[in-house]
This record gives sequence, structure tokens and C-alpha cells, in this order.
Amino acid sequence: MSYFFETLVSGLFAGVMYSLVAIGFVLIYKASGVFNFAQGAMLLFAALTFVTLIEKGMPFALAFIVTSLVMVAMAILIEWLVLRPLRNRDPLTLFMATLGLSYVIEGFAQLLMGMDVHMLDLGIPDVAVQVGGIYVSQFDIIASLIALTLVATLAIAFNKTRMGISLRAVAADTLAAQSIGIRLPVIWRIVWSVAGIVALVAGLVWGSRQGVQYSLSLVTLKALPVLIIGGFSSIPGAIAGGLLVGATEALADIYVGPLVNGSVSAWFAYILAVGFLLVRPAGLFGDREIERV
Repeated sequence: MSYFFETLVSGLFAGVMYSLVAIGFVLIYKASGVFNFAQGAMLLFAALTFVTLIEKGMPFALAFIVTSLVMVAMAILIEWLVLRPLRNRDPLTLFMATLGLSYVIEGFAQLLMGMDVHMLDLGIPDVAVQVGGIYVSQFDIIASLIALTLVATLAIAFNKTRMGISLRAVAADTLAAQSIGIRLPVIWRIVWSVAGIVALVAGLVWGSRQGVQYSLSLVTLKALPVLIIGGFSSIPGAIAGGLLVGATEALADIYVGPLVNGSVSAWFAYILAVGFLLVRPAGLFGDREIERV
């Protein structure tokens, strides 16, 4: 039975790391109604910038601050060069813009920092510790605490501050929000900056696990079933979806995998997501569209 609980807890911790990636998508979708395809490229660019600065001898804290400023500068450039010319266009146009943007960011990162694989040591030991009679990874515990702190901060910012209310107003009706004086360019700069810093945190956690390399941007594929299950517009939904995906994926790999003679972790989450699309298309915490007739 302890093996079951160790697998379950391990899956829940993996789910928290999936949630870290999914939160970046939720932030931009919540503020603009657009699925940001470039989130994976932003995650890669942030992690590459950070590890390059560390390799050049910059202290950890200073490298984090400088990389955060780089992500804010990137947000301002994206708003000025891409989003402002496409203001008030339909979401499909903006989605295609983020698709092109992802390739531009990856190409720019390759041009500046090369394609080498970088090892990243955050100073957090990845050793097993006993908690409540089961063994869990110390790295997973600390990564989960970081994710929960980030989520709590974002939840307060969205629900208790003037900026958060403005973000929700823009998401609900962009034209109406502009008509009452909310400045869309400022909102976009803020939300893309926050999404960039979230991408940095997620990139560091994932990069320390599997190395900072170009395949790092593919971890965003794990965020898709999390978003479908939790809901595209809900930060708590991203956490709930991540936990559900992580736990079911880990348990399925152990108990379903032997029945099909192979690992199911690569595709089980997508099967689960399809099931949710059939019975609850808005996800667990997503906003349902209301049509008045």
C-alpha cells in the first residue's frame, strides 16, 4: 500500500510542475482571451538567459533579477511590435501571431546563446526524505512550495487589486473595458511581463531536472491537458488540473501500463482531457459562455 501512496504523491508533485507551466497560459488567456502559443518559447528563452548569466559568473540572485528585467523588456517589445498593430482583431488572428512569435523567440535565443545543453544546479538536493511513512523527493517538496507561493500571490493580485480587476474587465469585454478608460497596451505589458516571470520560474524548475536545452519548450505540451481539465481561465483550475493529470498519469503508468505492455504516461493525460471535453468542455473551473436568446 505504501508503494501506491508513494506513486500517488510523486504524481501529485509532478502535477504541480505541470501547473507551473499552465499558469503562464492562463494569465494571458485570462487577460486577452488568446491562447499564447509562444509560452513554451518564452520559458526556454528565460531559462537560457538565466543559465548563460550564471555560466558567465553572475551571482544567482542578480541573474534572476536581470533575467526578469529581460522578460519585462520582451513583454514591452511584444506589445509594441505585435499586439498593438493587431488590437481589436479576432482571437484567431492573435493566436496566429503568437504562433509566429514562438518561432521568432526560439530563433533569437539560438542566435544569441547557441544550441548547447546547459546543466542547471539550483542548489536544491534531489534526495528522498521520509514524510509520514513514505519517501518523497526533497526537490519536489521545495518546487511545490515555490509553485504554491506563486499561485497565492497571483490569486491575490487578480482578486484584490485594481490591476487584477482591470485584467478581468479586459478579458470579459475588451471594447467595453477600453470605453471606461482601461488602457489595453498597459494591461498587455503587465500581463505578458508576469507571464514571462512565471515562465522563468517554470523554466528554472524544469531546466534543473532535465537540463536547459531546446526540447525544454516541449514541456508546454504537458500543460495542454492541464488547461483543458482545469479550465483555460482559472489559476486554481491550473493547479487542480495539474494535480489530477500528475496523479492519474503516475498511477496509470504503474497499474495500466503492464496491461498494454508499455508506458502510458506519454498519452494518458490526453485521453483524460478528451473525456473532459466530452462531458465538461469548460473544464473544472473554466468560465462557461452564456448565450442570451
